[in-house]
Amino acid sequence: MFSIKGSKKTIFVNLFVLLLATGVFFYAFFIHDNSKPLRYLAIFGPKEYESKNGKVDTTYHTVPNFHFTDQDGKVITQKDFDGTIYVTDFFFTTCHSICPVMSDQMERVYNKYKNNKEVKFLSHTVDPEIDSVEQLKAYALKHNAQNGQWHFVTGEKSELYGIARKGYFLDAQEGDGGPDDFIHTQNFALIDKDKRIRGYYDGIDSSDVDQLIRDIELLLKEYHFKERK
Repeated sequence: MFSIKGSKKTIFVNLFVLLLATGVFFYAFFIHDNSKPLRYLAIFGPKEYESKNGKVDTTYHTVPNFHFTDQDGKVITQKDFDGTIYVTDFFFTTCHSICPVMSDQMERVYNKYKNNKEVKFLSHTVDPEIDSVEQLKAYALKHNAQNGQWHFVTGEKSELYGIARKGYFLDAQEGDGGPDDFIHTQNFALIDKDKRIRGYYDGIDSSDVDQLIRDIELLLKEYHFKERK
């Protein structure tokens, strides 16, 4: 038997859904600024606080300067990353466990942003005695890093290990970079244009690397939004 009460209830529900959808559409296209990131990434690392005139200023950790040599024999410093965000990791070319997977995942991200001048990649060897410039060049070519956007670097072991631990906080173990010291981390770090750490990702987990790609998009949008203001 036809129910007027039930019919009215259905009409009411449909009308409510229609109004809700209209409101969402109106907000998305007329009120919300679509150029603004939906969220901002956290900033990692130690922080310092200073109170001035009743306001608290926060100073965030920044990655210190470095001097390494890449696969083309070029000296690489932080200046080479000015105006860009970058993804960094630590590996060695003779590794047969996690490093091949990490490099394949990094290559996937690199291919996504190939020729995007705002995104770079920095892979450090943890075995500089073996990973010469020539060795790194062959490894870079294996992963199709040919345009100067992805740097594979070597240098003094103590400096490589120091920046891994105190610059990027990618290894929690104590060490001095001596002959018996060794770092083997599978994590990537995302660094912003101000040299601050904005995320950590498991480099052998494809879903975590998918999140890295999404976070790169958010970080780029954050800077584009700031530049428009």
